[in-house]
Amino acid sequence: MDSRFNVFENELGSKFGKRFANASLVIQQSSLPAVTQELVALRASQINGCGWCIDLHTKEAAAAGESAVRLNLVAAWRETTVFTEAEQAALAFAEEGTRLADAHQGVSDETWAQVRKHYDDDQIAALVALTAVINAANRLAVTVHQKGGSYEVGMFAAAVN
Repeated sequence: MDSRFNVFENELGSKFGKRFANASLVIQQSSLPAVTQELVALRASQINGCGWCIDLHTKEAAAAGESAVRLNLVAAWRETTVFTEAEQAALAFAEEGTRLADAHQGVSDETWAQVRKHYDDDQIAALVALTAVINAANRLAVTVHQKGGSYEVGMFAAAVN
């Protein structure tokens, strides 16, 4: 199935995409570790079935030095020994923040306590914003059938500049 629509080739879509990317820059420039940001974005994208975002975040994380072992195990992170407690808290947060319809209270008190244990207020603000932004990005890409596989490192940054 081909992509239905190229958002960046449309004037309104391109304007929105650039502003959306600029909002993401606030998160990228935060003190939330870059590797945690990529793991969270990857996990939410896996849950949402967004091939484009999985492709993007896997390749960007690998280019930044993330190991293939850890990237390959994100989907089953609870069953591994390769993620820190802080990363596990962020991954649990990403899952619960993505699967809102599965739990009437969203992020559980237990997960919130684990996030609080490992991250300061600025990092938590970034984690909350990142979970919202990646879920929005997933919905945009899935809606227009933007397929994964063709992403090249740096492509997104170049498209929105």
